[in-house]
Amino acid sequence: MARDFFLAKTLSLLLLMFASLPLLADEETSDINASSPPASTSIVGDLHTDENNGVPVKTVHGLSLYDTPELPADFPYFPHVNPQAPKGGTIAHTAVGSSFDSTNPFIIRGTPATGISNIYDTLMVSNPNEPFSVYGLLAKGVRLDPDRQWIEFDLRPEARFQDGEPVTAYDVVFSFNLLREEGNPFYGSYYAGVDEAIAINEHQVRFTLNDTESRELPLIVTQLPILPRHYWEPRDFTSPTLVAHPGSGPYQISEVDPGRRIVYQRDEDYWGKDLPVNVGRYNIDRIIYDYYRDRDIAWEAFKAGLTDFREDARAATWAIGYNFPAYEEGLVKRLTVPDVNPSMMQAFVFNLRKEKFQDPRVREALSLTFDFPWLNTNIFYNTYRRTNSYFQNSEMEAIGLPSEEELALLAPFREELIASHGSDRLFTQPLPIEQPTDLRERLHKALELLREAGYRVEDGTLVNQETGEPLQLEVLLYDSGLERVVQPMLRNMARLGIQTSLRIVDINQYLNRQRNYDYDIVVSHFPQSNNPGNEQRDFWTSAAAEAPQSRNRMSLAHPAVDALVEAIISAESREELDTATRALDRVLRWGFYAIPHYHSGEKRIAIWDKFGYPDPFPAYAMDLDAWWVDAEREAALQQRQRGR
Repeated sequence: MARDFFLAKTLSLLLLMFASLPLLADEETSDINASSPPASTSIVGDLHTDENNGVPVKTVHGLSLYDTPELPADFPYFPHVNPQAPKGGTIAHTAVGSSFDSTNPFIIRGTPATGISNIYDTLMVSNPNEPFSVYGLLAKGVRLDPDRQWIEFDLRPEARFQDGEPVTAYDVVFSFNLLREEGNPFYGSYYAGVDEAIAINEHQVRFTLNDTESRELPLIVTQLPILPRHYWEPRDFTSPTLVAHPGSGPYQISEVDPGRRIVYQRDEDYWGKDLPVNVGRYNIDRIIYDYYRDRDIAWEAFKAGLTDFREDARAATWAIGYNFPAYEEGLVKRLTVPDVNPSMMQAFVFNLRKEKFQDPRVREALSLTFDFPWLNTNIFYNTYRRTNSYFQNSEMEAIGLPSEEELALLAPFREELIASHGSDRLFTQPLPIEQPTDLRERLHKALELLREAGYRVEDGTLVNQETGEPLQLEVLLYDSGLERVVQPMLRNMARLGIQTSLRIVDINQYLNRQRNYDYDIVVSHFPQSNNPGNEQRDFWTSAAAEAPQSRNRMSLAHPAVDALVEAIISAESREELDTATRALDRVLRWGFYAIPHYHSGEKRIAIWDKFGYPDPFPAYAMDLDAWWVDAEREAALQQRQRGR
């Protein structure tokens, strides 16, 4: 549910890390509950005044990107929720194409169970109706140094882990150190701007910050998941486990059946159930994730009522598949929710560690073989639009020629960019990149580029003129959902004389090969919020290219990209942020490091009609945690299923 993303961009990214692999769909992926954290902060409130280093700093109930949080200190609940929502019932989700062998989502080893973040609380949480505000959860108050050199939290004395032990500042410090030192390498990068966490006393904790230019860093700290020190300290944190360990959140692990299902039970004694940020939320008693290796079987399970919530990422199914009896009888509903965030970039990504992908002309030629118009007409029912930008459908998308402000950021790296990109087009030609619409023209252009790059066709095979080696490519997948998208592209590559193959492997082999960068081309995706920041380091930078299991699947290492990422993180204004992201977008697109896919601009959801939910949905996330089950409708559906 929404806690898979901790209602914030930060843990939207962590969900991807939890899963250890791209969230592949048949055609498109999307994040139902991903909302955006702030990229800079303002403070508001007058709970009380505290003295720190002689400087009076207010203790406040919330942090916000601009001005003040919308909700006052005494708000009773988030405006979009139903405070009278009934408790009870079950929601059954589908997990497709993978299994799990661990209930520890924070480490590099193992495949974590879906939904595991339901058991954890964070220091503060986002309001799904605001794009850039957070409010206290474990923390009842927060103090942020005006110069952003430190941030302090006052913990709620009543906060408890699920085994009854109190949540203290020592648990916060332990969690921070544990994740940075023994957790997934992502944490070391993401919290690099934090010097240390210090327990002032049992209920007060301070984080000292060394990266005072990162305006989102204080907000990143608020989203730290808190683990129980008393449980993990005597155990090996780095090893996968299937134990139902305690958290402090609204749900407990109640059933673990590796590879088949995991079940979470609402904790009726949850310490925070009456907090304003939780009233009207976490209403459903049982959250089930049933695992299916095959998408078609998962679809049949949904139609049969074995699962009752489905995000439909297959255009053909959405267009013509809902002709089964339950839908025709009105027992199944379809919902479409507009996507207010930048459309996520999903793409075929080249592994730049491979010599054959070093030449930008080769990468550009390969990108020309992706025939989106044919796919959209023949497979997708014309429901998609081509994705061009890494910040598509936002003011951060690069369009036209670079502005003077962009050129100022790019100028120090002009020679390096021309060398790495093979020309000065980045500086002289507008975006979007114009490519022939006719496939034959595109393939002709692709062959010309390959010849310029030193290849020739011999007996129908494209070979390197110097070495005589054929150009061979393998696309690696762990799920067959995208096979019908991959195969037409491979056929077009074959027409150029390229030797191609598609390898679909089991999840464990896929993870091992991914971690070892043992692939030519994989599918990856790059979710963006309206305020990108520190997570960009994990997507694109040289440091991430060397880190195991980073999101830099293309192994991109370029000084200009590194500098632009830092410019994004340190942006002092919205204008500076937009300029830096446009410049980065321009560098990535003219580098042809990936073959972009497509997007719909909306989320498509099918449900069995037993749920109540906010209407309208909150502005920046669906917030599944605010849904509830109508007991009468659920009972009627169960009776129908038994009578069939």
